[in-house]
Amino acid sequence: MKPVIRLSVSEAAKMFGISQRTVRRAIQNSEVTYVVVQGRYKLNFESLLRWSQRTTTVKNKRDKKGIGQYVDKWKISSKLYSPNPKTLDEETDATTSV
Repeated sequence: MKPVIRLSVSEAAKMFGISQRTVRRAIQNSEVTYVVVQGRYKLNFESLLRWSQRTTTVKNKRDKKGIGQYVDKWKISSKLYSPNPKTLDEETDATTSV
């Protein structure tokens, strides 16, 4: 079982470069998955990412103001620690067969 990463509304807004109101609108429209912990929303990071990829304005803001602006800096120079594409394909096949 893979670990689930959850973010608060304010963390998600900062990370994706959008307003908290936009995040709350996505919650209200059931576009992201979440749990309520002690009266506060905790959003599933994967569902936030999928939502940001489907929504054009959020995608643009994510890439200009959010985490997307750092992607070019994440290029891995040492291939020693890069994931093997064959391994990733095997993991995907294993999860789809379950």
